[in-house]
Formats: sequence, C-alpha cells, structure tokens
Amino acid sequence: MKRLLFEFVESWKIALAQIRANRTRSFLTALGVIIGIVAVTLMGTAIDGINTGFEKSLSMLGDDVLYVSKAPWVRDGDDIEYRNRPAIKGIYAEKLNALIESSPNTDLVLAVPASGSFHRIKRDDNEVDRVMCFGTMDTYSEITTTDFREGRFFTSEEARAGRQVVILGFDVANALFPSESPMGRTVRIRGQEWRVIGVLARQGSFLGLFSFDNQVMLPLPAFQKFFKGRGRDESEVRVKIKDKARTEFAREELRGLMRRLRGILPGDDDNFAINANEAFKSTLGPVQAGIAIAGLFITSLSLFVGAIGIMNITFVSVKERTKEIGTRKALGARRRTILAQFLIEAVAICLLGGLAGLALSWLLFQAVGAAFPDFPIAFSMNLVLIGLLVSAVTGIFAGFMPAWQASKLDPVTALRYE
Repeated sequence: MKRLLFEFVESWKIALAQIRANRTRSFLTALGVIIGIVAVTLMGTAIDGINTGFEKSLSMLGDDVLYVSKAPWVRDGDDIEYRNRPAIKGIYAEKLNALIESSPNTDLVLAVPASGSFHRIKRDDNEVDRVMCFGTMDTYSEITTTDFREGRFFTSEEARAGRQVVILGFDVANALFPSESPMGRTVRIRGQEWRVIGVLARQGSFLGLFSFDNQVMLPLPAFQKFFKGRGRDESEVRVKIKDKARTEFAREELRGLMRRLRGILPGDDDNFAINANEAFKSTLGPVQAGIAIAGLFITSLSLFVGAIGIMNITFVSVKERTKEIGTRKALGARRRTILAQFLIEAVAICLLGGLAGLALSWLLFQAVGAAFPDFPIAFSMNLVLIGLLVSAVTGIFAGFMPAWQASKLDPVTALRYE
C-alpha cells in the first residue's frame, strides 16, 4: 500500500513537471477541455436560472390561489371561442363567498374579484404608458403576500365607496416621482385624479413577459365607473384555497360552484376556465430540454475534440520519452507504474483545463450578474463538482490508450530507440 501511494505521488510530480516544461503545448491541448467545461457550467447555470426564475414567477401568482377567467392561460388555436364566452362578473365573488360560508367542509377560503386594463398615467410632465390598472377589493390583501415600500392598502370603506385612491407599482412610482415620495400626491388616469396611498415593493416580472412593478391598484367600483369598456378588460375571480395538497379537490369544488352560478346544465361544456400556476409548468420542460440538448451537443463536441487532442499529445509524449520509459523499466519500474504515470499526466492536463474553464465560467457569471442584476442565475458548487468530474473522466478516456501503449514497451527495444 505504501509503495502504491509513493508511485501515485511520484507520478503526479512527474506529470506536473512535464506540464511546466511544455506550458504552451499543455495549454493548447487543454483548450478543448476548457471550452467543454465552460459549456457544461453555462448550460447548468442557464437551466438553474430558468428554474429559479420560473419558481419565483409562479410564487408571485400564488400557489394557493385559483383563477376563474374566460379562457385558460395556456392554449392552442383560435381564441374566438373564448372571446365569445360570457364575461366573468365581479358579483360572482360575493356569491361564491356566500356559498363558501355555508359549506362547512369546503376547500375554499375566499373569493376576490379583479379586473384590469392598460392605460397611460400622468403626473405633471412625467407619464408612463401601458400601465396595467388593476381594480380589486380590499380583501385582495388577504390572498396575496405583496409587500409595501411605503403606504398601505385601501380600506373596506374606500373600496366599497369607490374612492379615487391608487396604489402604485415600484417602477411606476419611480417614473412619476423620481426624486420625491408619491404619498398623498395625485396622478391622472384618463383625465381623472387619483390620490396615492401606497407604493408596492419591487416584485419583478413574470417569465419576462409581464412586470408586476408596472401596475397600479384601484378600488374595483371606481375602476368599473371610469374604465369599464375602455380598453381590453380582463376580469377574473381569484379564489384562495385552504391546502395546496388538495388543489385538485378545490378546483373541482370551485368548478361545481361556478357551473351553478353560470346556470350551466348537466352535460353542457364549461364556459369558463379555472387556472392555477401549474398551467405554466408544462411549458418549462421543452425549454429545459432544448437548452440541455444544445448544451450537451456543444459540450460533447468540445470534449471529444479536446480528448482527441490530449490523446494525440500523449502519444507524442510517449514517443519522445521512449528511452526514459526503457530506462525506468530497466531499473525495475512496473507496467502499472508507467501506465499510471502517463494516465495521470493526461488527467492532470484535463483537471487544469477544467479549473481554467470553471474560472472562466465564474468570470462570465460575474459579468452577466453585473450587467443584468435581475437575471436569475446561480453558480452552484454542484456545477464545480460536475465540471471537475467531467474533466477527470475525459482525461482517463483520452490518456488510457497512450498510457497502455507505454506500459507495454519492451525495455531493450525502448533503450535502443532513436
């Protein structure tokens, strides 16, 4: 055992000495491995970033909230069928709450109406176009975890009376009031003045498609008074459920209640949709698969080219050091010692290339993080371990044949080699 350890340590010393003696050749040999490791880590970082961003986006929708709307969120084909469906009315929320209160074993907690459309918001010379004006009731605060940068949500009295108060999204507040607090100030929406009572904390965007910071919240009666029928109105009812583990039971219960409220006869199709954040999860798989396939192809090609380069250089090294091999064998070196020497040399080049690739990937990660601070990426320790493992396996694969050939050399023939 002691002899094996000595041979292993000695082989590493010889390998590192050879790499130092041929720095340029070793670097060029490891270049394919460096590119392959960069591809591995960037692919893993991209997939982890997509997962992180996706989960963060879904958490904004709420994993304990069901959305009753005219159409499903994820759909194929023409939207005419969904556009011709009867509207989702705010009164449904009150009727659903009455039914929920009368059902002792319900899986539902609270229904809240919501309606929204895009409008321009002005304040003196500052304005923001295409802001989502979101009308709802005071109970909305009970089904969301939205935090406030300053201010508060509107009260039950303000909501039911349809007061002209508004809560600004983070980006809207910064655009309209870049150097002062908007609290107590007024903004104009479609010619009407609205008093600011709150500013939401930064929330981010949903899958990069819609920014939660580019919205304002208004009491639903006021929204219906001034904005109903002006712009594309997206009305829905949001229903909080008791237990995420019973989402499907809650969905079926809500479906039955909605069919009852809509007067749908047995056997007739639903003229509404019940959505949850799981609807988007099926869209993530193809994106991940596409990135993984592209990354695997680039990685495999780079590592294959790198392995061929390392194998070729190792063969050259064996030829150059044939007399050295003969001398060592004549002095009693075993085949396994020669095999380990050249195999470890190939692995050492790959590991150094892997470390260089990881360092380059980390620098790229830092650059992307600095340029796009909101982009969800993470450089995890798992990627480091995977990169080093791939490097070692590549070295073993590339170095085995030349090392095997070196170990089989006849010492007499090797000593006479010119």
